[in-house]
Amino acid sequence: MKALILAAGRGTRISRYLQGRPKCTVDIGGEQLIHYTVRTLIQKGVKDIRLVLGYRDDAVRRALADLDVGYYVNPFFDVTNSIASAWFAREFIDGDMLMMNADVFAEGRLFDFILSRRCDCPTLFSDETRREEADYKLCYNESGLLEAYGKELDIERTTGEYIGIARVPAEFSGVFRDRLCEMILSQQHGVWWENVLYSLSSRIDIRACDIDARFWAEVDYVEDYDRILGYIRSRGTEDSGK
Repeated sequence: MKALILAAGRGTRISRYLQGRPKCTVDIGGEQLIHYTVRTLIQKGVKDIRLVLGYRDDAVRRALADLDVGYYVNPFFDVTNSIASAWFAREFIDGDMLMMNADVFAEGRLFDFILSRRCDCPTLFSDETRREEADYKLCYNESGLLEAYGKELDIERTTGEYIGIARVPAEFSGVFRDRLCEMILSQQHGVWWENVLYSLSSRIDIRACDIDARFWAEVDYVEDYDRILGYIRSRGTEDSGK
């Protein structure tokens, strides 16, 4: 399996913790977040890992200097969203793909679950314990078929919160890549890479899968960062680089 990690963003909402560095390089207890993520994926058997960089790409490269990864660069990171970053890595999107945002922390057991899951169609991973607190909301039926999505979904229609990680099986990587290119050519470069999947939901099955209360957090707000640090402290060295 391949992994593509989108890491071009700035992280302005927790900037006081970053000293001008990308938010994926935030310290999570002796190790930078992006180093933890890549190291963990490699340990779990994912050997072909690429990142798309943009803002302060030098800081991310330094953080990963001891790990075997490859890079693409989105030079327009300040005027585009993550769909453009995925487009710069379009040649890599081939085969069984794990795709994720670099500002997501996932515990080791969650990576085990995601990597071992049999996905017969593109799958977004969801946290059903965070219906009320959800930022980006997913609505899906009992079989997991995606029905609605968005920040403005009513709580009654919210099944879970999207965690920033998805799987695209090999047989759908070409469909994803083609749709990605269509959207970029039509100037839809201001949306997230996940919008490729959302736009395909009227043509193919897109599913969501609950992570069964395994721990994750997106480094977007200070409260999320504090949740990660609390988790690391509670688990000792199991999910840290110490």
